[in-house]
Amino acid sequence: MGHRADEGGDGVTTSRSRSKAGAGLKIERVWTTEGVHPYDEVSWERRDVVMTNWRDGSINFEQRGVEFPESWSVNAANIVTTKYFRGAVGTPEREWSLKQLIDRVVGTYRTAGEEYGYFASPADAEVFAHELTWMLLNQVFSFNSPVWFNVGTPSPQQVSACFILAVDDSMDSILDWYKEEGLIFKGGSGSGVNLSRIRSSRELLSSGGNASGPVSFMRGADASAGTIKSGGATRRAAKMVILDVDHPDIQEFVVTKAREEDKIRALRDAGFDMDLGGSDIVSVQYQNANNSVRVSDEFMSAVENGKGFDLRGRLDGSVIETVDAKNLFRSIAQAAWECADPGLQYDDTINDWHTCPETGRITASNPCSEYLHLDNSSCNLASLNLMKFLRADGGFEVEKFVKSVEFVITAMDISICFADFPTEKIGETSRAYRQLGIGYANLGALLMATGLPYDSDQGRSVAAAITSLMTGTAYRRSAELAGVVGPYDGYARNAEPHKRVMRKHAAANDEIKPTSPVATAIVREATKQWTQGNKIGDKFGWRNAQASVLAPTGTIGFMMDCDTTGVEPDLALVKFKKLVGGGSMQIVNQTVPRALRSLGYPEEQVEAIVEHIADHGHVVDAPGLKPEHYPVFDCAMGERTIAPMGHVRMMAAIQPFVSGAISKTVNMPEAATVEDVEKIYFEGWKLGLKALAIYRDNCKVGQPLSVAKSNKATEPAAVETAAAAPAAVEKVIEYRPVRKRLPKKRPSETVSFSVGGAEGYLTASSYPDDGLGEVFLKMSKQGSTLAGVMDAFSVAISIGLQYGVPLETFVSKFTNMRFEPAGMTDDPDVRMAASVMDYIFRRLALDFLPYERRAELGIFTASERAAQLRAEADAEAAAVTGVELTAMASSAPVEIPAKPEAVAQPAQEMADVAAAKPAPSVGSSTELLEAVIGKAADAPLCFTCGTKMRPAGSCYVCEGCGSTSGCS
Repeated sequence: MGHRADEGGDGVTTSRSRSKAGAGLKIERVWTTEGVHPYDEVSWERRDVVMTNWRDGSINFEQRGVEFPESWSVNAANIVTTKYFRGAVGTPEREWSLKQLIDRVVGTYRTAGEEYGYFASPADAEVFAHELTWMLLNQVFSFNSPVWFNVGTPSPQQVSACFILAVDDSMDSILDWYKEEGLIFKGGSGSGVNLSRIRSSRELLSSGGNASGPVSFMRGADASAGTIKSGGATRRAAKMVILDVDHPDIQEFVVTKAREEDKIRALRDAGFDMDLGGSDIVSVQYQNANNSVRVSDEFMSAVENGKGFDLRGRLDGSVIETVDAKNLFRSIAQAAWECADPGLQYDDTINDWHTCPETGRITASNPCSEYLHLDNSSCNLASLNLMKFLRADGGFEVEKFVKSVEFVITAMDISICFADFPTEKIGETSRAYRQLGIGYANLGALLMATGLPYDSDQGRSVAAAITSLMTGTAYRRSAELAGVVGPYDGYARNAEPHKRVMRKHAAANDEIKPTSPVATAIVREATKQWTQGNKIGDKFGWRNAQASVLAPTGTIGFMMDCDTTGVEPDLALVKFKKLVGGGSMQIVNQTVPRALRSLGYPEEQVEAIVEHIADHGHVVDAPGLKPEHYPVFDCAMGERTIAPMGHVRMMAAIQPFVSGAISKTVNMPEAATVEDVEKIYFEGWKLGLKALAIYRDNCKVGQPLSVAKSNKATEPAAVETAAAAPAAVEKVIEYRPVRKRLPKKRPSETVSFSVGGAEGYLTASSYPDDGLGEVFLKMSKQGSTLAGVMDAFSVAISIGLQYGVPLETFVSKFTNMRFEPAGMTDDPDVRMAASVMDYIFRRLALDFLPYERRAELGIFTASERAAQLRAEADAEAAAVTGVELTAMASSAPVEIPAKPEAVAQPAQEMADVAAAKPAPSVGSSTELLEAVIGKAADAPLCFTCGTKMRPAGSCYVCEGCGSTSGCS
């Protein structure tokens, strides 16, 4: 384990001596109130966290009586309890409250900040601790997972999530690589490595024999990674393997994983269990790493111009072979089309933005490709929740965002002072260059909530402005820190290239073309931050060689109750929601109604559109929704998906404002061609990206079956059971429904209505013991065709009710039916109707169905909707995190009067709804989406709880337990 900061590391010693001359930071309050502790500003509650495998009901984890704010969702509390609370369950040492977790981390940061001279006074240190506490408590930001795992515990205090290793052309170095990766995986992090220094299989050893080549050594590392769970029980190992495009073994490297897919097919056809998580899938190699090819401008130009390209030996740089660049590029695209690997990393672009070229080139990245810096280095990550800075009027809290970035960057830099590192070499480089990776989550939700399509000039303008403001502020604070505690140790030798990169960022900021007042205000502040930061940096230097990356934000995204991860758009418009007290339900994403209101839709139409989305999973043909607004609701998957180039263009818009790169996968449809992959990879280079990976739907063989396929797979068993049934019973009794007629005298009520100007009467009769049994509809004159149709329809519905067909069945079938007349009604509870049938069955539901049934169908009275709006307004005014409550607003009212004098609690209402619903047949949002669109999603099963994971950048995260396949 690398030495501790207080054991005399050079970087820390220098920082300590310099801090004596600095005045320390003066800290001003932003989020907190003087004299009030952040914990006293929120309401707390005790919960039981019981995690079960939804497939078999077995209990994976149980801790009762944990303490969380009422505003935190069930998922956030579950994941924090299972992942981040330390101590053995059932012992006094076990953490049981979020207060303990935050105090453990923030207390360590404050103590280290005071020890290393960051603050002007103890009062400033206390304000700093309170601000961090408030932001963490209210889900404004989160540190990366290793901070929560390790800081303030007896374990080594590893705070970094991302590591880059180095491997030289010697057996000792290769074996060290195996060992170092294992230590990193054990600590809950991921690593990347470039194997291009290892001589190729076409070169000679000193003994005269041929070398093994890097691909052969990949096998051993892959097998090692497959046996190690990061952090002991947190997640599987995550790693990246890179090879330069001019390496003589590049063609073998490119097809490694594609060949393994062929092996999977052959073994599957032979009867072996090759599904993800299957018993035989472990025999497949190279599955524990993401592979990337490091391409140069020379190679890409050769591809563009149809020229040859030289593959060079590792020992003396001599030309081993000259290949056709287009053919090699084609083979890269072909392999990616077949199995999603390899991705590309654009070497010259990466090193053109390198702040420390005098120390060494950037040769590799972490597993998710967002951290790009020196060999044997690490990056400490933290991410801001962008939705916390969105105002009710659609504006952006620019000033609070700037101050929040200051707090987070300061804390991240402090962590390097006390951090442990897995190896001595990584510790030395990390302390000397102090690489940080501030980023954000919820970009997709922010854009949708403000009514901006993800794939639009307006959306890209806002994203670029926010990213520029974040990185500009981070570097300005880094320059201020350099004035207080000194620049990073490697700054002196890299001062000129570092300044050059800062000027490149500032120049890129000047090229942003704001398309809205919001973007204009953000760009104006970003320009100010870059100008001030570069001026301060010219005087003092910078404290950090790197400031920002855009990570997947998998587990911490759930901790912050984010709807979208990193820079990703929404996965889908419907999601799987866990409820207080157990159970789950399908809801429409909470950003959808906010987006509709931002676009100017009245509340009645918002309700109707949300109901349509709940039923269909998309916005196509939603009642009253203008087609020009469809793109606002485009998602990564589903009926309306964002085009692949839409993802690439978003990455290109924000890349100039990120110190590192962007963890993101470009989703491509199954019908995409190899030529489409080539175009994406080529455009990524032209647009100035640093790294790019694609994923074509269903390109993997080893994947779970879709819901529809699973049903088909069970049909033989069902047939066999049916065939055996006669042997098990002597007599089969056929069930026949019995008609229950209404008595001669029955209670009834008549409602007059008007739909789109067409008037009519609805008479509904009930059984004496309650329950609708008869419906009469009158429209138009007696003897007309319409009157006859309505009479016949009334008789059919009435007979169905009397034979026991539930009213909710009719309601679910006839609501949202669209035909003329349609439009405004004279009913205050149903202001808009898609048709007469839509109105009639909404009215019947309101009159005869209990609240629990109506909540499932999304049908509410005017008073119920008003109560919902009041609750939302109160929540916003109190600045309380409303992710769970607002999400509920898409499916059920937050506050519904059960009696005139009583108000039901939101959690209890939701639990009642869950109890009334049938048990769901899915266990995650990905599986819910599969059920909606009727096809499989290529996501792995979680190794911890068995549910299907969801994409998070170029990795995957389980929304059931928080496990990730990446390094955030």
